[in-house]
Amino acid sequence: MTDPDSDPFASARSDLRDTLAGHVDDERVLDAMEAVPRHAFVPESRRTDAYRDRPLPIGDGQTVSAPHIVAIMAELLDLEPGDRVLEIGTGCGYHAAVTAELVGAQNVYSVEYSESLAETARDRLAALGYDGISIRVGDGRDGWKENVPYRAAYATCALGTAPTAVLDQLRHDGTFLAPIGTARQTLVRLARTSADEFERSEHGAVRFVSVRG
Repeated sequence: MTDPDSDPFASARSDLRDTLAGHVDDERVLDAMEAVPRHAFVPESRRTDAYRDRPLPIGDGQTVSAPHIVAIMAELLDLEPGDRVLEIGTGCGYHAAVTAELVGAQNVYSVEYSESLAETARDRLAALGYDGISIRVGDGRDGWKENVPYRAAYATCALGTAPTAVLDQLRHDGTFLAPIGTARQTLVRLARTSADEFERSEHGAVRFVSVRG
């Protein structure tokens, strides 16, 4: 949503897209990753590193995931415009912005445990044109039942198990995606096949900060 003619990082974002093309095939995901100004979501002192494919600290002991992880997660969710999506862990708001590029900002609902991070992310997203994203403070493992059902839900922090409350808030064809585990984590995708059953697939070892609360 930024103007490339006034963006000194436009070339870096284009280079990042080329890097990410080695991880995902979905052109819509690549377009979304290129569209979002990652440098605006990290501390000013780290902006020169914003388009390197690595996690970066965002304050309050939290990090923003490496771009290839965000892209892989977006591709695994297979999102379409208009899909309603729940995010567990707003953080700096970067992942939510990428999701908004895919489904529309008004369809993204994000829950953040830290009040200060939630407030900062809300202001930042609004300033960048993603003001349609809804953010509330709370424990994301409880979901956000006022906006059910969700086509997809994902976590930006490691969970011990898939939260039952969140799974219950998914649509009949819904998908849940999260890093599962403590010392060792695996990116796990759960695709709903019936009211009470999910098809589980694993997508490699990952390393995320643990859920809080």
